[in-house]
Amino acid sequence: MSTRAQFDQHMVPNYAPFAQVPERGEGPYIYTEDGEQLIDLAGGIAVSALGHCHPVLVNALTEQAQKLWHVSNLMTNKPATDLAAVLCAETFAERVFFCNSGAEANEAALKLARRYAYEVYGAQKNRIVAFDNGFHGRTLFTVSVGGQPKYQEGFGPCPGGITHVPYNDVAALDATMDDNVCAIMIEPLQGEGGMMPATAEFVAAARRLADQHNALLIFDEVQSGVGRSGYLYGYQALGITPDIVSSAKALGCGFPIGAMLTTAEIARVLTPGTHGTTSGGNPLGCAVALAAINLIRQPDFLQTVRDNSDWMRDELIAMGARTGAFSDVRHMGLWFGCELSPVLKDRAGDIMKHGLAQGVMLLVAGANVVRLAPALNTPRDVLARGLEKMEAAITDTLGG
Repeated sequence: MSTRAQFDQHMVPNYAPFAQVPERGEGPYIYTEDGEQLIDLAGGIAVSALGHCHPVLVNALTEQAQKLWHVSNLMTNKPATDLAAVLCAETFAERVFFCNSGAEANEAALKLARRYAYEVYGAQKNRIVAFDNGFHGRTLFTVSVGGQPKYQEGFGPCPGGITHVPYNDVAALDATMDDNVCAIMIEPLQGEGGMMPATAEFVAAARRLADQHNALLIFDEVQSGVGRSGYLYGYQALGITPDIVSSAKALGCGFPIGAMLTTAEIARVLTPGTHGTTSGGNPLGCAVALAAINLIRQPDFLQTVRDNSDWMRDELIAMGARTGAFSDVRHMGLWFGCELSPVLKDRAGDIMKHGLAQGVMLLVAGANVVRLAPALNTPRDVLARGLEKMEAAITDTLGG
């Protein structure tokens, strides 16, 4: 049996996992080595969009594992080309770059934006505008574009040419724009930054200002993409078309894969040798992602996500009224942030711990927001039981 003590003995201490060690997962449940069943409302941080060990995904992985694992980017492969075709058919995109993670997808998006500006307008056009409390990954470039200095501390000097302004502040965005801006990078909803959704006015202004200054609009959809919003990608829910979208997390539903989506005109500057990745677009990841996309993109599936989103929002608002725990409930599809009221200020971590004791897995988004990202196909009765356990965890926290 694996233990947390073994983790501490052998692993780099950049994580602080809970004591429970999961042994297996099935649908919306995790089972620990101690035999405990947990309802998963965390979804592996918005990754396990179809729950655990979905049979269609298991079959896709098993079949591909018996055919071809890796060929490098010296050759293409059928799962990668098929997946790219579906992503282009279902989005604005005409070209796709595959990689291994959200950070890699964002790194590629940022490099592409600078390269395109360099090729078309000149080297002076290199400024990137991003937003306070944003999060775009852990590479030195993406952590610099993310607007949270705590993640940069001790890793400097950071790349330059990056400006941060307040999220949802149209006037501040307008004031910082000039013709040397090559890209604006936005999360449709700031996940790590407290579950803050973008306003319609804000994203419309970002599109207008990007066009006005010949800049590219990048949507970081690492968390909001692949059905989480109730649409295949969050930009479709907002009615604003970006120039570049990054995707990962739910794209592989637990198998590591990332993607950058863009147009043919913009993609043309990434000629052979300008960018790459060893394992990106490997047949295993692409086979799983193709199976996942083909399930999630169905209209009935996405409609159910939207229906359950409305139901769950109402349930959380009612929970907040009963307990006095929440000052706000924010969401985008099946992706929720419950901001805690003063009586529970900065105790999101305690609620998460009590949730485990009650048998439900929750997330946080900072110290004062409880976050939920359940599998998109979680039955409503399981969601209801998970919320009951969450309310019990809140009651335990209030009493502790």
